[in-house]
Amino acid sequence: MANAVGTAPRSSWLPLFVVMLAQVQLAFNAWNVSITGITEDLGIAPTTVGLANTASTFAVSAFLLLGAKITSKIGPLIAFRIGVIIPALAALLIATAQDGSVLFIAQSITGASNAITLPALTIIIAASFHGKQQASAIGYFAASIPLAQVISLLIAGQFASTIGWRWSFVLVASIGLLNFAASFLLTPVPPQKNLIVDWTGGALAAAAIILISLGLSVMNDWGLVTATSNAPISLGTFSVVPLLFVAAVILAQLFIARTRKRMEERRVPLVNLDIVRMPSERATITVMGIMLFVGTAVSFLMPLYMQVVQGFVGIQVSLAIVPYTISIFIANTLVARLYDRFAPRTIASISMTVVTVALVWLSFTIANDWGQASVVIGLVVLGLAQGCVVALVFNALLTSAPAENAGDVGAIRGLTHNLSGSAGIAVASAFAVGLLASSAYTAANDPEIFTPEIVEQINFDNTNFFTNAQLEQVLSDRTDATDEQIDAAVGQFTQARLDALRTTMLVLGALSALAIVPARRMPGFQKDDLFVGYPEDQEKDD
Repeated sequence: MANAVGTAPRSSWLPLFVVMLAQVQLAFNAWNVSITGITEDLGIAPTTVGLANTASTFAVSAFLLLGAKITSKIGPLIAFRIGVIIPALAALLIATAQDGSVLFIAQSITGASNAITLPALTIIIAASFHGKQQASAIGYFAASIPLAQVISLLIAGQFASTIGWRWSFVLVASIGLLNFAASFLLTPVPPQKNLIVDWTGGALAAAAIILISLGLSVMNDWGLVTATSNAPISLGTFSVVPLLFVAAVILAQLFIARTRKRMEERRVPLVNLDIVRMPSERATITVMGIMLFVGTAVSFLMPLYMQVVQGFVGIQVSLAIVPYTISIFIANTLVARLYDRFAPRTIASISMTVVTVALVWLSFTIANDWGQASVVIGLVVLGLAQGCVVALVFNALLTSAPAENAGDVGAIRGLTHNLSGSAGIAVASAFAVGLLASSAYTAANDPEIFTPEIVEQINFDNTNFFTNAQLEQVLSDRTDATDEQIDAAVGQFTQARLDALRTTMLVLGALSALAIVPARRMPGFQKDDLFVGYPEDQEKDD
């Protein structure tokens, strides 16, 4: 029988330390602060660097569900070792890269290996800790992601400006080697040796997720409905992006139908749909997805605002974002102390309400003569609420599932994190750029700012968040605008950028408010504990 919460014997924190260090390795992002160095060193465009970075996200999203079952079959400890040593070797490959194509190869390998690492980490947590200690461990585990982000901002930024960007990837490789060595200190969790993996289901799921990820990543450049001039292919004047989403939905439906059939036939599916069988579990997934969508969008928009509107340089942006990231870390680690006093639905509802208030506060605080303290306060409040939600929903989902499904929970968590995050950046940026383009068209219709001849020389399809200096350069080089017209245009665009960011933050606040409804449907209690171990049931293959 499972031990009651708070009465289970305490275990060593060593597995948590190892798991957190592995999560730091996986979440360490040296790319954002290394773009300039990589482009100069390898002679490639910044967009190519960004695309190479997303190759890892594509790969891990595509193979997470399949990776969860592979992890269960070979055992989480072996999966852990594979999942930390391969990214370490890939990081060394990046550190010694002399060609841009190496970046794509290394990041794809890293993402594919992470697909078995993430489920392994969840299983190790579930098997190593029980009761209240397990709830605390989940909070610390969730906190390791913002911890890695803080380390990335500070260390990688310092390396990029001193000894070179390559050393950041050497550091990642070193952490991977340390994780591999530390894995021999962990107690093995028995594998499900008799498990037969649904490879066909894995292929359907991977194809659907790849199409969704691809659609989200190219939505801004190719156009959501009408094809832009940047789209490599189109259907007349229409974009192919909607077709990518339609094809993904069809493949996803085929995957779900196949999964249900396997469950009816008592064969182990690629992912156990019983994880989200109850309304409370579906509500938990919904809250998780919305919070990650909103949080990732804010994490993208705020640095964008700081650099474009405020003119901050990299290190200034890093220091401004660190309080927000640390607040997420603190909330992740401390929210478990509330579990004995408040039900998950209560914590989630209050937290999402605070998220909404913080986003509305930020939308009204942002100004061209921005007072940094007011925005930092808003970000810290947002981070505290966000950290509570992220740790809580993971704990609620994990404690509602039997231990043999812990790997599936890890896969669902990772998949939701990657897809919601990608969607948050894509949709928020597309919305903000769309508002900016609308303002640009309005300015273009003002004859006191632009003459018809000047308007014809500007490509409004590529309207984006340029800095004032970049905008002045474009207007000077590509148009016949006078100095007075350029100054007026810069003033118009400065206000347009601010309005676009403010409106986008308000929309994100409205979306977070919608999450209060499913939050109220989350569990009203904490289940005692997980059962640890795997069934030895035999099953037949296809």
